[in-house]
Amino acid sequence: MLCQFTFQNFRSYRSETTFDFQATAIPEFADTLISGGKAGALLPVGVIYGPNGGGKSNLLQALSCLITAVVKPIQEMRKARTDIVIQQWADCASYLFDEESRSQPTEFEVFFRQEKKEYRYRLSLMEDEVISEALYWKAIGARRPGTVFEREKSEIALGASIDKAGINRSVNPKMPYLTFLAINYDIPVIVEVQKWFEACIIRNYDNPIVEGNILVPAGNPFQEKIIRALNDIGIDLTGYRIDETNKRLYTQRTINGHVFELYFDEESAGTKKLIGVIPLILWALQDGRLVVIDELDAKLHPKLLRYIISLFKNKEINTKGAQLLFTSQDMTTMKNTVFRRDEIWFAAQNEGHESEIYSLYEIRREDNERVNSTAAFDKQYLEGRYGADPYLSNMLAEENWT
Repeated sequence: MLCQFTFQNFRSYRSETTFDFQATAIPEFADTLISGGKAGALLPVGVIYGPNGGGKSNLLQALSCLITAVVKPIQEMRKARTDIVIQQWADCASYLFDEESRSQPTEFEVFFRQEKKEYRYRLSLMEDEVISEALYWKAIGARRPGTVFEREKSEIALGASIDKAGINRSVNPKMPYLTFLAINYDIPVIVEVQKWFEACIIRNYDNPIVEGNILVPAGNPFQEKIIRALNDIGIDLTGYRIDETNKRLYTQRTINGHVFELYFDEESAGTKKLIGVIPLILWALQDGRLVVIDELDAKLHPKLLRYIISLFKNKEINTKGAQLLFTSQDMTTMKNTVFRRDEIWFAAQNEGHESEIYSLYEIRREDNERVNSTAAFDKQYLEGRYGADPYLSNMLAEENWT
């Protein structure tokens, strides 16, 4: 489970930026939180709003870049220990509007829980080479972390949790040492971290090609769950078939005892989107995975978007701590009946053209009090009260049209 993600010098983000899945001490939707025992509760859902060009997608790209750096070589070497769900790999890119930043590394740090441990992994990259790297761990509830390894360029120091005998410390400068250890050794602490990274699902549904990528082949036992879920939300399918010869997908409907097939491209845009996304959601809920989706709301009816959100917030369904992080432009779900204040985040560029993020919980009113949990979040956002102004007031100003 993701606790916190921090990065800097990536695309539109120059300064250190942190997205937090750790729940704050507010009362709303307490029954939806992922219990962490001594370590504190985590949020099941996080959504990022903001104007076009504000940095929403780049935040997700930063997380995708870190996962790509660790997982892609493992997949290419066929050394994965977990089913890697279709991912979109992301390349590293420094802050765009500063000459100095181009000569500085891009830095990532991810803090997460796996089994009964907490891990903190840092990676610094520059021109595809690893500048520094470190992995730390501790038992949940413990105070002092232990070192798994630390790396500064080619210099690598191993901690007590790795048997030093026979462990190679010579590694390609472009490969993370975590990845190298995962590919070449069977070290329990590394395997646990490797599985977390491999389980992350990264998708961008702003790309229409992605909608045609079906996660589960026809005939797989998991297919029944997919069909049932699609039926529950009004997509009346009885099955689907993949023509292996021409790689075409056909949906199936049974009418008066006869099976009729429809080529996938002939389905509506919304139906195609659901057929693509529902398998990912079900897989995440089944295994307790993190799902990161850009433009989740694109082509979806607001009620269906709310339905997907509710699956992660229902502890009877989400029994293994799955989490959903997504970007959205849909105002109809920016409601206090859907989200906690710490689940809503905003991304926007400041006057220096640097992207920044902050949660609704962090915003203070003029009287220095926090936004009330009963406030009309969508209305106040459109009025520009939350800073990540979608610029509607400027666009609709009379002087712009005279």
